[in-house]
Amino acid sequence: MTTTIAESELILNSRGAVYHLDLRPEELAPTIITVGDPDRVKAVSKHFDRTEGTYQHREFVTHTGYIGEKRISVVSTGIGTDNIDIVLNELDALANIDLSTRTVKETPVSLQIIRLGTAGSLQESIPVDSFVVSSHGLGLDNLLPFYTYQNTPGELQLLEAFRGQTRMQPSAVRPYLIEASAELLGHFTEGFHTGITVTCPGFYAPQGRVLRGALSHPELIDQLTRFNFENRHITNFEMETAGIYGLGRVLGHQCLSVSAIVANRMSKQFSSDGNAAVERMITKALEIIAGIA
Repeated sequence: MTTTIAESELILNSRGAVYHLDLRPEELAPTIITVGDPDRVKAVSKHFDRTEGTYQHREFVTHTGYIGEKRISVVSTGIGTDNIDIVLNELDALANIDLSTRTVKETPVSLQIIRLGTAGSLQESIPVDSFVVSSHGLGLDNLLPFYTYQNTPGELQLLEAFRGQTRMQPSAVRPYLIEASAELLGHFTEGFHTGITVTCPGFYAPQGRVLRGALSHPELIDQLTRFNFENRHITNFEMETAGIYGLGRVLGHQCLSVSAIVANRMSKQFSSDGNAAVERMITKALEIIAGIA
């Protein structure tokens, strides 16, 4: 029996587009680049050979166009995995739900979703203005426990090692870990550092910054930096990657996260020109993405 998804669960606007993204299925490409900052969308789409359409609702901006014959959509997510929950579910709905009948399509579509963002390095050997590709997303944000998903044996082993080496208050967080799409990861090798990316639920205390609020986990940065399991290390942290990887696992999409390092928390350095580093990352990533089948 086919289940119809209620109007309260999948909200469409007056033009039949998904509510938050204001997109209809034909306006989305199968290869999607996500960026946090709405202003960064045009920093990516300016490299398009031609632009097909632009759409905006709240902080969610989308440009769809072409590099050569490769059709690409660039979508801004805003900051944090709460926004990732909205964006990934609505992208999936555009690909895998018939919006006219509100029923799930029989044959699922797997999107390519590649995050181009910024992050802070947790290893002194990964300097500012370098690039990191995330082999795994390790979430401290509590999004994925709201979903049903399956880990691989390798993920469970790595997660257990993290729990053993990092003392987190059980009442604060339930860490989860998901690996990147191996197919996409294989394209991003030369010129990229690779490692585990931690996704935090905030910018200040969750990333070990002290202003006026005291930290409940004052040793967190040192513990993340020292983590080592079978020569796997935590390279960086930010606020979206694990949510993207997790929902990619839940919904069946290929996901990858690439970050320009704008701060090194070990050396206490901050990039003198983060925008230039981001532009170099975008240019390099687009060359690779345009060549992926």
